[in-house]
Amino acid sequence: MMAGCLAGCGSGKETGGTHGERQGTESRSGTERESIAERYRQEAVKEEFEENIAESGQSQQNMAVPEGIEEEACDSVVSAADTYNSVMDSASNSEYVKIGYGESGYDTREYDYQEEHRFVSTKDSPLSTFAADCDTASYSNIRSYIEEGTLPPTGAVRVEEMINYFDYDYVSDPEAGKKFAVYTEYADCPWNKDTKLMMVGLNTAAIDMSEKKASNLVFLIDTSGSMYEENKLPLAQKAFKMLAENLDENDRISIVTYAGSDTIVLNGVAGSEAYTICEALDSLEASGSTNGSAGLITAYEIAEQQFIKDGNNRVILATDGDLNVGLTSESDLVGLITEEKDSGIFLSVLGFGSDNLKDNKLEALADHGNGNYSYLDSVYEAKKVLVDEMGGTLYTVAKDVKLQIEFNPEQVKGYRQIGYENRTLSAEDFADDMVDGGEVGAGHVVTALYEVVPVDSEFDVPETETKYTSKKQSTDYSGELATVNIRYKEPDGDKSTLETAVIKAESGQKGMSHDLSFASAVAAYGMLLTDSTYKGTATYKMAEELAEAGITVEINERDMAQASNDQLYRSQFLELVRKTEKLSQREPEAQMWQCD
Repeated sequence: MMAGCLAGCGSGKETGGTHGERQGTESRSGTERESIAERYRQEAVKEEFEENIAESGQSQQNMAVPEGIEEEACDSVVSAADTYNSVMDSASNSEYVKIGYGESGYDTREYDYQEEHRFVSTKDSPLSTFAADCDTASYSNIRSYIEEGTLPPTGAVRVEEMINYFDYDYVSDPEAGKKFAVYTEYADCPWNKDTKLMMVGLNTAAIDMSEKKASNLVFLIDTSGSMYEENKLPLAQKAFKMLAENLDENDRISIVTYAGSDTIVLNGVAGSEAYTICEALDSLEASGSTNGSAGLITAYEIAEQQFIKDGNNRVILATDGDLNVGLTSESDLVGLITEEKDSGIFLSVLGFGSDNLKDNKLEALADHGNGNYSYLDSVYEAKKVLVDEMGGTLYTVAKDVKLQIEFNPEQVKGYRQIGYENRTLSAEDFADDMVDGGEVGAGHVVTALYEVVPVDSEFDVPETETKYTSKKQSTDYSGELATVNIRYKEPDGDKSTLETAVIKAESGQKGMSHDLSFASAVAAYGMLLTDSTYKGTATYKMAEELAEAGITVEINERDMAQASNDQLYRSQFLELVRKTEKLSQREPEAQMWQCD
């Protein structure tokens, strides 16, 4: 059925008829087309990039160079590279500006910068509290940078999203009456001989998609002029077509677009009408300014009109985040989406494009809108997010999920959480049901890593001595390393439930499991990308070796199609580490786009 839909609906650039309440799409003026052509002439995408992608089996269609413009692209990049240092010097902590191939000669991607977690004393602060995070955008965005031939800015690196991009072989299903199965592991830290590495993993039960709840989905699609590039609106159209092929007659599908104004393209069409949905998607064209706030308001209104009681009600936003009309600031958008989150309608955010991706806004929308955030850099990533992991992406099984790890000072001198910097909560927030947590989908795996300092370690952890600090516990917990506390609400509930698990002190082991070895490889890779203060002896070679140990099946090119997805993704990560190491060895100027 997929082939039929894609073939019947054309290339995604044809103009279709009116659907539902569609108001029509404005045609581009000659000036707009000239502007678009000029932007393409300024693109500096290396042919080597396409060759590397083809070799890895991930042919990405979003970065092709139009024929006959290579020389002009190179000239544009040379002049842009001359101003690279001055531009980077002027970039603020919250906004990173990188030379690339945007309309002004460089792109304007925006990220929020978070200071990494430090080591803290267990005596001073035994509780580590944070909201669960199943977003994966950071990893695929980093991959797009590397494939473009440049290293990502620090703000683009969120280690927890990189780790959670991958699946891990935790306990298959929770015990009866439990929402989560908890997996823990404790082993030597690869990059610091004086510390240990502790893994905490949560697993939810997968759902049988043949018995899934009926879905009310609103595709909210940015059709502004900034979405013209092949890796934006055309890729979004392909992504939604793939999703449409996996819906049925019980599902309701609506399409809302926004540019200078919002338009209702489809309203409550049955999910079994795949051709109608695909035809409507193919009619979309990119032009105009970007009033994302108006689109959000309309999308939620449609979702409320089509609301399915006890069903899966969700808005799926596809955009580069470049909002320039209506509410445009991160704080205003957060305020808008926060008002909508209690409606029982969830949010999935799909980020597209590279030159002007507003990652900070998209992540904020997902975090405050009971949602998740993914970045789609190829049709392969679209399939992963919307088809292969459809249950986790679209079907929330627990909302406002929070974790609180309590470390035992008799066993642990200090600790440092790796990642989750922008998901940190105060200890008091854990039991406060008014404080937002994270959303976890069906079959989702949530993984957190801690670098732990044992009590007998020579590693120094700053500690504050106080007169009234308890020196002795009334109960002997010497056999416990830590306690994992989990709070969550049902998708339609407003009162949280508590689940706990204990990590035994004897759980330490000399070697690592395949999963911990791989997760530590991803963590080391993330620390190297940010030049972390705590990277210790980590190198790209170490990350490569740890990743290799985490791949249980050797995959060659002939076996790639038969390999399981998780092993394939791990093998691709290994190649990404190798490419990154080569990039890191270049001079800063050589990290610009290269021209033959």
